[in-house]
Amino acid sequence: MRITVFGAAGSVGSRVVSEALFRGHEVTAVVRDRARFPDLDPRAEARIGDAARTDDVAALGADQDLVISATRPPHGRERELAATAEALLSGLSGTDVRLLTVGGAGSLRVPGAGDTMAVDDPRFVPTAWRGIALACNAQFDVFRADSAVNWTYLSPPAHLHPGTRTGTFRVGGDELLVDDDGVSAISMEDLAVALVDEAENPRHHRARFTVAY
Repeated sequence: MRITVFGAAGSVGSRVVSEALFRGHEVTAVVRDRARFPDLDPRAEARIGDAARTDDVAALGADQDLVISATRPPHGRERELAATAEALLSGLSGTDVRLLTVGGAGSLRVPGAGDTMAVDDPRFVPTAWRGIALACNAQFDVFRADSAVNWTYLSPPAHLHPGTRTGTFRVGGDELLVDDDGVSAISMEDLAVALVDEAENPRHHRARFTVAY
């Protein structure tokens, strides 16, 4: 496939680029600053662009099979996530290009707690993370309201960290996945595996899914 990745130099985005290239896909790696080009996998086509700009999304998504967004705003600008979601959807509206976005865990339901969301449970979203979690919830709301683009939203588990690629994890829907010890986690490497799995074998059309060990 031909895949454009926004946020390609970030912690998750860089791993997605590597995973997609490993599987033989053609990758356009997009960053906002040319100074990040040396951080990109040299096998990818490096481009400048901003997922928050509709025109950039339209141009860099043209003739592609899939756009993946793995962007995160800097601290203090978390509310930009919803506006970026709107730009991504607007830029791909009217096309057949699929959109796969890395979102947040805050809107997942806590298992065994009725309709309580993870953002309201400090075991999974500490106070320090609440701002970005609420912003991700607003981002997800933008996607849920859209019916023009074939989008998929991936909510990571509560803990996402650098680690190893195992290729083994569970896949869920709207409920936070936790292990027998109550831990909800996955490595960034395996999150990238889950993203490219979904890219190759789409199962969640205009829907959200989650993964965890």
